[in-house]
Amino acid sequence: MNKPNNKRRKETRDKISKVFITLLQTKEISEISVTDICKLAKINRSTFYVNYLDIYDLADKIGTELENEVAFLYQEERKTNNNSNDFLKLFKHIKDNQIFYKTYFKLNMDQNFIIREYDYNLSKKLYDDKYIDYHMEFFKAGLNAIIKKWLDNGCKESPYEIENILKSEYASKNNIQTKPKN
Repeated sequence: MNKPNNKRRKETRDKISKVFITLLQTKEISEISVTDICKLAKINRSTFYVNYLDIYDLADKIGTELENEVAFLYQEERKTNNNSNDFLKLFKHIKDNQIFYKTYFKLNMDQNFIIREYDYNLSKKLYDDKYIDYHMEFFKAGLNAIIKKWLDNGCKESPYEIENILKSEYASKNNIQTKPKN
């Protein structure tokens, strides 16, 4: 493929995604049709189907894209196998991309998310690796609840404040120091 076509295809996919995400803010996925998207994006149905199998394929690809962006935030840590427990970059990303995260949660994609990488050394230290699967589920549910609440409130609090809320929940377990940041 030549570069102009790749650029055009990316622009078309971006346009389709933006229309779909906008529609999802006021409708359920089952209420959105390919025709709705095509009309608002000003594209032909065939153009939609060249890029996606159906609405659910589009939703899956948007979810995967967001998960890849989040994984990229922690790419260096994964390479060096060093878990900094730095959630600030995640919270900054969420604040900057609120509509995508709202969409991610609205589509219940968080229910399919599996924590594949975690700090084994920290888990051994704090939990003797006993019942770690339960801890990970509890942590995931708690983190998701904090993020959803923050998104519902329009991300009024700063990413630093949200990070401190999360850390305060674990302060007694692993002596994380929480101090206000500006």
